[in-house]
Amino acid sequence: MPTFVVSIRLPESFDDDFIALIPRHRDFINRLLNEKIVETYAISSDRSRGWVTINGDDEAAVRAVVEQFPLYQFMHGVEIDELFIFDTVASRFPHISLN
Repeated sequence: MPTFVVSIRLPESFDDDFIALIPRHRDFINRLLNEKIVETYAISSDRSRGWVTINGDDEAAVRAVVEQFPLYQFMHGVEIDELFIFDTVASRFPHISLN
C-alpha cells in the first residue's frame, strides 16, 4: 500500500473551539496509529505546522482520512504527497540482545 505524507498548516492562535476538540482529535489519531493507517504524527514546536504519514490506496483515500480529523476545519494549506521511499527505525528488525 502506498504511503503519503500530509503537510498541514495550523492557525496562528487557538480559540476555545479548537482547544475543546484536541482530546477528540488525539483519540482519533491514536486509533489510526493503532490501526497502522497513520505511521507518524508530528507537530512543530511552535505549533504552526504538522506532518502526518498515512498509508492509503491513493491520494483521494488519504484526503478522506484527513477530512475526518476532528481539527480538520481549522487546518489550512493541507498538502498530500505520495512517498517513493519511507524508511524508519521502527520498520526495521529489532536489535538482538544476548542478555
